[in-house]
Amino acid sequence: MTKYLIKRILRALLSVVLVIAVIMVMIYAFLDREAIFSSDPTYPKKLNNDKQVYKMEQWERFGYVDYIPYAEYLQEELDAGNITQSERDAAVSIGAKEDNDSKTVAKHVEAFTQKYRSQGYKVIRLPGIKQGPTKYVDGGRPYLFAYRDVPLLNRMVTYFTGLIQVDNIHNVEEIEGERGLTFTWFDPVYGGEKFSPAIMGNGTTHKYLLYFTDQFPYIHQNLVKIKLGESYSVNKGVDVFNTMTDAQGPQKYSVITYPSGIKEETADDLHTLVHVAGSREKSELNMRYYVDDYTRTTTVKSGMSQMGYSFVIGIISVILAYLLAVPLGVIMALNKDKFIDKLGTLYIIFIMAVPSLGYIFIFRAIGSSMKLPTTFNMHTPTWLMYILPIISLSLPSIANLMKWLRRYMIDQMNSDYVKFARSGGLSEGEIFRKHILKNAIIPVVHGIPGSVLGALTGAIITERVYLVPGIGNVLTEAINKYDNGVIVGVALFYALLSVTSFILGDVLMSVMDPRISFTSKAR
Repeated sequence: MTKYLIKRILRALLSVVLVIAVIMVMIYAFLDREAIFSSDPTYPKKLNNDKQVYKMEQWERFGYVDYIPYAEYLQEELDAGNITQSERDAAVSIGAKEDNDSKTVAKHVEAFTQKYRSQGYKVIRLPGIKQGPTKYVDGGRPYLFAYRDVPLLNRMVTYFTGLIQVDNIHNVEEIEGERGLTFTWFDPVYGGEKFSPAIMGNGTTHKYLLYFTDQFPYIHQNLVKIKLGESYSVNKGVDVFNTMTDAQGPQKYSVITYPSGIKEETADDLHTLVHVAGSREKSELNMRYYVDDYTRTTTVKSGMSQMGYSFVIGIISVILAYLLAVPLGVIMALNKDKFIDKLGTLYIIFIMAVPSLGYIFIFRAIGSSMKLPTTFNMHTPTWLMYILPIISLSLPSIANLMKWLRRYMIDQMNSDYVKFARSGGLSEGEIFRKHILKNAIIPVVHGIPGSVLGALTGAIITERVYLVPGIGNVLTEAINKYDNGVIVGVALFYALLSVTSFILGDVLMSVMDPRISFTSKAR
């Protein structure tokens, strides 16, 4: 069994890598990269040369190109000691055209051009666009930069090697005080008055690496982060994993103690403090509240995450489906061709024949007439708003389970071993419990892990109809907005859940039926 699991896991991981590789080829090789700006509110505001430079900056940010501005090259030369500060200042401002360059500028422009062309870069100079002898039009300043496309293979390697990032005390270049970790039994966020162990770092990206709170799951960490890919438009600048797992809804206020000792009622979540170089000196508020450059935080929200809402609705619908479908499927099989069987078959045919959107709206209308909430409201949440989405999501699962369990039961009831069991004197009850039900339930059991893990992926139609702030709509929104990073990240998430559910299904089957073995023996 262990050997089988190891092989299955390795094959599953290889399958996931291949699937994501194919998706990345389709997205980054065949789709026009200009499409990512279709939902960018900043892009239309850029004019002339500024628009071209903005495109390059964004393409570099999202891994399409390696982009080197001329000013960045001069800074690297200065840091390397190849030029002086005065020479850098004299060379940084290029003329509107090449003929307008000073000798110093021309020398460094030539060096810049030769260096990057020799490395396979394209060197682009955008001439200045003037509206008078000295004044440039909006976005018309001259630019000089070099760029080259990032090979798709390099992009894939970078993506997979960066999936898991571990924080450490050498992540930040310049810090105040000594690098290291600090352990405390009494978290300073609570004024040092509440027993709440925490591990904090100096030199790490996050101030808090491990901490305890009174919110589920009680133990939290920032030490290991999963990076599925940064969003460009769905949740701009935020990683896909954070988009799916961060809390939503109105801010939740509480009294906390800032690092400077000030106590204040706020929604700031100091456990998410991130180092931002120079941020304390640039802000009077940061000088007041913080003692170092760990100043950037997120806020505490009162609602659940997208994954949380989807999972709650999904897992309850799964439990409801199995609780209802298993006994109903058994009853239908035991009363084959009788009224109860025909009634159950009618329900199955109805669910199969009517489009899901159709019966969702039917039950939504029925629920509205019964004064049940038909949309989600995170500001005034109530358990009643879960009822209609759960019912709508469980209906097809109930029908599908009833159909297959009835079929498996009837197949088993007509098997030869059942006839032999009857001739051997076993009662109908013993035959049913020990043989028919046990064998018929095995294929149904195989789908349990998939149903449970599938709850994490959400339900696109159901969540749209009831305005559930879940994860089901993320992929379709990303596709509509050409948010390629989100598409790849969500596809990876779905692929991992799928292969995991298959493996767990096989394990559960072997537990249910000892006759099933995944080991091969030589004969």
